[in-house]
Amino acid sequence: MSEQDLLERLRAQDRSAQKLIYERYAALMFSVCRRYLKSREDAEDALVSGMYKVFTLIDTYTGAGSFEGWIRRVMVNEALMKLRKNQPLVFPGDDGLLPESSDSFSIEAEISAREILELLDQLPNGYRTVFNLYVLEGMKHHEIAEMLGISINTSKSQLLLAKEKLRSLLKKKGF
Repeated sequence: MSEQDLLERLRAQDRSAQKLIYERYAALMFSVCRRYLKSREDAEDALVSGMYKVFTLIDTYTGAGSFEGWIRRVMVNEALMKLRKNQPLVFPGDDGLLPESSDSFSIEAEISAREILELLDQLPNGYRTVFNLYVLEGMKHHEIAEMLGISINTSKSQLLLAKEKLRSLLKKKGF
């Protein structure tokens, strides 16, 4: 079945099409939610509510960009809403000044996805959220600032502070 046929069936609220979409994207989208939310249960809740929104808001998908990208955006928004509801985003070190640091962050050694997730879980919510949106979702600082209701400089400083914290955590782990 082509993606276009599947989308038409989704727009008609076809349950078998919804099941196919869920089976196709649930694992990937769970990992997206999990990057933002520390608890597995919260990530599962965000996945379920996000999938519900995908199914009920399918008419808002215009075909601009990939369908997977649209679903990912829905999931990121759901995860951020859940994060805000459970615990307000705190942006440590937000004094309007950008930290003095180079932007040459890289992981030289092989590191597993589980280890990366464990490292991200150790970051404060603000650091983790901005890091995920910028590095993993490819958003620009002005988009992050608008989405989170913060300044562009706060977004930039949170990213730099997140990278510094990750560097220090990696050094502690021997990477």
